[in-house]
Amino acid sequence: MSETKSIHVVIRGRVQGVFYRKWTQERARHHGIVGWVRNREDGAVEGVFSGPAEAVDALVAECRDGPPAARVEGIDITAADSVQGCDFEVTH
Repeated sequence: MSETKSIHVVIRGRVQGVFYRKWTQERARHHGIVGWVRNREDGAVEGVFSGPAEAVDALVAECRDGPPAARVEGIDITAADSVQGCDFEVTH
């Protein structure tokens, strides 16, 4: 059985107004990850990803590119508390 991993991410660059949150939700659900994603006032996108370590790492790798119109300049990653629930939400 896989180790569970929970992280907080802040994704910087051209990531708002380019379908980034919805794209992240779709990719997270594909990987079986729970958590959330939202826009920040500073133009970044942030979220919490929780699930099997391999799946979380795969999602982070995909987030480095993002959807076609995005331009990711960097991702800050810190440990997070485990997320309870069974879905991945876009919050406001």
